[in-house]
Amino acid sequence: MNDSFDITIIGSGPGGYVAAIRAAQLGYRVALVEKYDTLGGTCTNVGCIPSKALLDSTEHFHTAQEKFREHGIETSPVALNFAQLIQRKNKVVGQNTAGLQFLMKKNKIEVVQGWGIFKDQHQLLVKREGVPDRLLSSQYFIIATGSKPASIPGVEINKQRIISSTEALNLKEKPDTMVIIGGGIIGVEMASIFARIGVKVTIIEYMDRLIPTMDHELGQALKKILAKLHINIILKAKVQSAVQRREKVTVSFIHADHEEQSLSADYCLVAVGRKPYTENVGLDTLGIEKDSKGFIKVNHLLQTTLPHIYAIGDVIGGAMLAHKAEEEGIFAVEAIAGKQHPIQYHLIPGVVYTWPEVASVGYTEEYLKEKGTPYRTGKFPFSALGRARASMDTEGFVKVLADPKYGEILGVHIIGPRAADLIAQAVVGMTYEVTDEDMFRISYAHPTYAEALKEAYLMASGQGALNL
Repeated sequence: MNDSFDITIIGSGPGGYVAAIRAAQLGYRVALVEKYDTLGGTCTNVGCIPSKALLDSTEHFHTAQEKFREHGIETSPVALNFAQLIQRKNKVVGQNTAGLQFLMKKNKIEVVQGWGIFKDQHQLLVKREGVPDRLLSSQYFIIATGSKPASIPGVEINKQRIISSTEALNLKEKPDTMVIIGGGIIGVEMASIFARIGVKVTIIEYMDRLIPTMDHELGQALKKILAKLHINIILKAKVQSAVQRREKVTVSFIHADHEEQSLSADYCLVAVGRKPYTENVGLDTLGIEKDSKGFIKVNHLLQTTLPHIYAIGDVIGGAMLAHKAEEEGIFAVEAIAGKQHPIQYHLIPGVVYTWPEVASVGYTEEYLKEKGTPYRTGKFPFSALGRARASMDTEGFVKVLADPKYGEILGVHIIGPRAADLIAQAVVGMTYEVTDEDMFRISYAHPTYAEALKEAYLMASGQGALNL
């Protein structure tokens, strides 16, 4: 067996498998090392894909309960089959992982199952129980080992009743109550899933708003929307501990008023972010530098301390997004090939898959204020849009931030129906430096959700809305 490769990639998540495919397309002999039995990493197996499957399923259930009658659809009492809910999610995951296996075979990529440990600068030892070790030699390496759930002092994830999103996506039965520590993207998505099916959910967030890394108005609007799902939201609260006693978990926290309080629930879901996964890969023996938080240090070409070893995705920090990892995977491979196209990190969109969805790209209003950057705001509510009224999806708005002199679009922030898809148009406009007036002047099909963007661009350019 020839175990010599041009590029060896460690980790088969979105960054890893996209890098492998791009490298194969450019004619390199590629190995993809994965410690688990299936490809796709966290995103495909226990993250993006399964959570979206459950978000869609539970939104269908919620819509049937809350909106069908208004639409003129009469049904007998709607019942939830929790086991089927999870089974469908597993089927979706299986289809995606099978698709990845097909792509690897199609592109003649050598998939090596096992745990990869650097033996030296150009050799990787792959160990797997029950099979002989393999020693891969490679001219280049790309580290794409991703991240794992983080926790906070006083809270230990035991995977029984104190769980991460990984375990939450695989519960055997529907709980009655759940406390979620963290009101970021993962926290609010998990809260949506469980609240829609009747779980009494409480979110405890340390900051003074939900989704704190996004534009503040988005978090304020989302709080009101989630409250309609009867989600209890506690802001400005610091969790002290989470203790499991038999089949209950008690979560203690100090609220903004400095009073210690506690809540008891069937499960405590810890959603306070993720940390880089670099243990037992042999980085220290190579002298590859990491920062104080454990992220691998890279330069502008994504090279580590050793120039022939690259790192991408969650393991180098920044926005922990699958599509950010994909962009970096392509960039690293093309950098090896002598091709370069810079990544514009501030134009990588962020999305929250609640319903309505939340999506954002560019600078937030708070950032522009902090930097003293002049800007003009265009804001248009979905409640004034004919398409949104027709579908009964009238919550939310589009907010465009633009330069008042030249019309450059500085940021676009959406909370509303299909925001995750609508944001792509804003990314295109900002990437190619199209002005707010140009974005208004193009033709939009009517009636569509995208017309809310048209109106916001028009208002940001200093003109009044058309009130479609």
